[in-house]
Amino acid sequence: MKKIAALLLALTMVFALCACGQKAPAPATGTDAAKDYSKMTIDELKGEITTLTSGTLTVATSPDFAPYEFYSIDANGKPVLSGFDMALAQYIADYLGLKLEVVPMDFDGVLAELQNGKTDLGMAGFSPKPERANAMDFSSIYYTGGQSFVTTKANAAKIKSYTDCDSKDFSLGAQTGSIQFDLANQDTPNADIVAMTKVTDIIQDLLSGHLDGAYIETAVAETYAKNYPDLAIVCEVPYDAKGSVVGVDKGNAALLAGVNL
Repeated sequence: MKKIAALLLALTMVFALCACGQKAPAPATGTDAAKDYSKMTIDELKGEITTLTSGTLTVATSPDFAPYEFYSIDANGKPVLSGFDMALAQYIADYLGLKLEVVPMDFDGVLAELQNGKTDLGMAGFSPKPERANAMDFSSIYYTGGQSFVTTKANAAKIKSYTDCDSKDFSLGAQTGSIQFDLANQDTPNADIVAMTKVTDIIQDLLSGHLDGAYIETAVAETYAKNYPDLAIVCEVPYDAKGSVVGVDKGNAALLAGVNL
């Protein structure tokens, strides 16, 4: 994970400047069950790792979460998946000697794919919520961020904090199945909490006046605020989570060790 941390540090600096088949059965019994993959070298692990499709690392992501994952336009005017989660996914695949296949979908779809064992990895700025441990294994933390409450500059004079919005008079957005949705219900239980599948939709509803505020991960909020000057980050939202992790197919200990190596 040290190499991954170094890569992400460099990528974070770049984004700050730019602003803009069947799975082979995992060993489960006998002597194989006692293998300590965490102590294996990368060459040893390559012989142990199984994936949904042999030779391919399948990664599910929700590309509306810049700077983690989003679509950018390449030199030919075509949309391409970008972001430091995507760079990390490519790094992991290369390191493990696998071909990368990224499957874009809604955030809650990524959770479902991991829950149902239909993807090798889920990369969507996941926080290691304890209840998610039933659906996936967590990699080591690769990024430590925060949570923010966002509104528009037009509303910022009267909304200084999420605590100002804890009434039925306020509509607040948060992404379905996310940490931010939990925080919205925890910190502003009396508000009208609107669950939306894409952060891009939350931003558009904020700008159009359909929402009064929104709970958004800080790095994501900062990225959108740079691209949409009418947005305002009004305050930090306290949260005890330790950071972001890669979601790994539950029980695939060899792959988990490879991601963490």
